[in-house]
Amino acid sequence: MTEHKERGTQHAAYADYIDQVWQGTETLLPHLTGTYSGSELVRLRDRVGFFPAFANVAAFDTGDGVVLVDSGDFRTADQLHEAVTGFGAGPLRSVVYTHGHVDHVFGVAPFDQEADEIGGPRPEVIAHEAVPARFDRYIKTADYNSWINRRQFGVPSLEWPTTYRYPDVVYRDRLTVRRGELTFELVHARGETDDHTYVWIPELRTLCTGDLFIWNAPNAGNPQKVQRYPEDWARALRAMQELGAELLLPGHGVPVVGSDRVHQALDDTARLLESLCEQTRELMNAGHRLDAVIHGVKAPEDLLAKPYLHPAYDEPEFVVRNLWRLWGGWYDQNPAHLKPAPEADVAAEFARAAGGASALALR
Repeated sequence: MTEHKERGTQHAAYADYIDQVWQGTETLLPHLTGTYSGSELVRLRDRVGFFPAFANVAAFDTGDGVVLVDSGDFRTADQLHEAVTGFGAGPLRSVVYTHGHVDHVFGVAPFDQEADEIGGPRPEVIAHEAVPARFDRYIKTADYNSWINRRQFGVPSLEWPTTYRYPDVVYRDRLTVRRGELTFELVHARGETDDHTYVWIPELRTLCTGDLFIWNAPNAGNPQKVQRYPEDWARALRAMQELGAELLLPGHGVPVVGSDRVHQALDDTARLLESLCEQTRELMNAGHRLDAVIHGVKAPEDLLAKPYLHPAYDEPEFVVRNLWRLWGGWYDQNPAHLKPAPEADVAAEFARAAGGASALALR
């Protein structure tokens, strides 16, 4: 009785918190730093558990074991294992990767180890068919990824992983998975990545978006990462909007509860991306160079003011650059940038023209 009461108190506290985040009176910091990540999952519904962390994990009680959507990163793997074990829904049957980013795919190891120790089957991992190619690329570019992620996240000791849990089952466009009493409809969509999956559980009216919704302006223009797909992303948001979900579980940030809020969050995010795409295409078609396009596209301020669309992780300007790269290639239409001199030579020439390095430094 006491344990049940504590769980109810935990859920009520988290429910109050996510409402405050939606209203804009609280930040994501408590969520991202693990304030609500204990040894138990937060029960959002009878069959729905949620592991709130930097990268979230959703757990579903199918009546015949557990299905996870994503598995978090290596830092929370043991904690996730403990929480899922305490979920009281039986063994872990399946894990769906929404995409291959390392903060979503490194929580399976403790479950595999447990299965090996007892001689049972490992959980089945399901993902889009492009995920293995991503892992292959990560292995080949591990040193590069170490450098850029040390810089991006401010972690000088970061070492990019070279060992991955590859999926057991891959799909191309759509895949329906039936586990126990629940149906998991997997749909491929390009957005932040080319290997993305969103998951719809119709019996629970629950949508797992992965990183197609992250409580920030869409991360569609990260300057250090491979090509991203803002227009496809907007189409995916529109498709998810049509599902009529009552609960949205994002890859990052807090759940969105209630059909009206889910509809609004998806609609606003789609409108932001659609606006950036339409403005960029119009200026490109008018013959403007990249410089004019970057400074000519204006993101709707009313959308950027939404608590879930603050440009805290990406910038609309970067999305415009990524659209130019997608639609027009890397050349910015400035001939001086087509075959430039080495930067050191240009810098030396600037210094000479300014009257020497000291004069340039003073300027």
